[in-house]
Amino acid sequence: QVQLVESGGGLVQAGGSLRLSCAASGGTFSSYAMGWFRQAPGKEREFVVRISQSGGSTYYADSVKGRFTIARDNTKNTVHLQMNSLKPEDTAVYYCAADRGTVVTRQPRRYEYWGQGTQVTVSS
Repeated sequence: QVQLVESGGGLVQAGGSLRLSCAASGGTFSSYAMGWFRQAPGKEREFVVRISQSGGSTYYADSVKGRFTIARDNTKNTVHLQMNSLKPEDTAVYYCAADRGTVVTRQPRRYEYWGQGTQVTVSS
């Protein structure tokens, strides 16, 4: 059983930056690909980015490409999401998730473990 805890959310003005972190425990962190998803009120959960088990491959949603950067530290069981040039439409609850599989997927149902989420609010 893997436990995931996100942190780093908050309120920021448009154009600003935030760095989200996700700390994992209870499993072999390097066995899991990690993803970040987000969910705005009244909307479905949306894929943001995925990083492979080794950290060597990353996959971004077009909406965040060039603005967000994911990185993981398998020695510290953490994954980070650096978010720059934030826009009001980035406002959402951000979740990290773990997937034991190696097939790249953007489908939330393919991720076995989820954190509780952290709120990101971008004001205009």
